[in-house]
Parts: sequence; structure tokens; C-alpha cells
Amino acid sequence: MTVAGTPTRRMGSSTMPAPNFTVFVVDDDISVRESLELLIRSVGWHPELFASAQAFLDYPPGCFPSCAVLDISLPDLNGLELQKRILSERPELPVIFVTGHGDVPKTVQAMKAGAVEFLTKPFSDEVLVGAIRQALERSRDSLAQKAEIRGLRDRYASLTRREQQVMELVVSGLLNKQVGGQLDISEITVKAHRGKVMSKMKANSLADLVRMAAKLRIGAPKNSA
Repeated sequence: MTVAGTPTRRMGSSTMPAPNFTVFVVDDDISVRESLELLIRSVGWHPELFASAQAFLDYPPGCFPSCAVLDISLPDLNGLELQKRILSERPELPVIFVTGHGDVPKTVQAMKAGAVEFLTKPFSDEVLVGAIRQALERSRDSLAQKAEIRGLRDRYASLTRREQQVMELVVSGLLNKQVGGQLDISEITVKAHRGKVMSKMKANSLADLVRMAAKLRIGAPKNSA
């Protein structure tokens, strides 16, 4: 079991695909931590338990699907202050509030700041599990999007400066002849650069390349009429 301020390290048997889904619990009440640990493990997720906001903030972040279940009243930073720190330092980490002392202003503030849920006791295990599942799915999607963007940036960086210029003009809607006119190169040369761009970016079609460019915020549609 966890001592105050120290996270657990025991891995539960996961029923979900690797990497294991991790739920961070920050609550100064040991009975609450123990109860949530049992619930989280019963679903197949991995709990990490903390008795204070600072103990959680000192824990090194990882690149895996996770969420935080926070008490609103904590001995150092309160839950809302901790949420602000999470938004600033770990914006990809979804937050759920669990408290016995909720009120409307705090609920509104937490939800406006992006909390997945604000649960006031008593509530059923099913409700909390549903909120955690939603938060973990949000975290997984966010990490997948970040990984995709990272990969696209790496591919774009592998292009030569001329290839980047060709890509920008092509995805903006210009034809090969128009691209050649803009760059003062032949249409054949444009086709050669365009082929290399498609290969290096791993684009299967022009539409695919346009979607990649949009995610990288490269180029803008132009009227080629």
C-alpha cells in the first residue's frame, strides 16, 4: 500500500492493449486512495497514488495513455490550482474531480478549464469508471495525434528546400505548370520534385498530401482559375 506522498509501483494485469492505461489518484485521504486503487485495478488499469499535489508534480511524466483523478481539497495546492499546473505542464493529461465538498462555482471553474467530469460523493463505481474510460480514450487519442504530427514533421524536415517549395505550391492548388512558373523551373523538374515529395511524405495521393499539409499548417488553397 502507499505511504503519504509516495506513488505505487505495482503493475496490475491489464485487460487493455499495451501500453498499460495509468490512472493517477491525488487525494490526501488514505482510505479514498485505497478504495480507488482497488477499483482501478479491478478494471485492469494501473493506479499511481499520491497524497499531495506536489508529490504528483514531482513524479516524472510519461508518454502513455493516462488521466488524473483529483480531490478538490488537498493539503498544499488545492485541486483547482493543481488543474492549472497540469494544463500548463501536462496539457495532454485529462482531469477528473472527485470530492465530497463540491459546489457550483468550483464545478463551473473546473469544467471550464477542461475537466472531463466533476463528481460529488456519493456516486457509483460505474459512474467513475465511465468517466475514467472517457478520459483515457481522450488521452490515447491525443497521444496518437501528437505522434502523427511528430512523424509528419520528421518527414517534412527530410525534404530539400526546393521540395518543400514544390509541396507548398502543389497543396495550395496550383498545377505543375503553374508551380514551374512560380519557381522558374520546368514542368518536368516539378514532376520529379513532386514525385520525391510524395515518396518522402509517404502520401498515397494528392488528397493525402493536402491532409498532411493541413495538419502541418503548410500552404493554403488558392483559386487556380
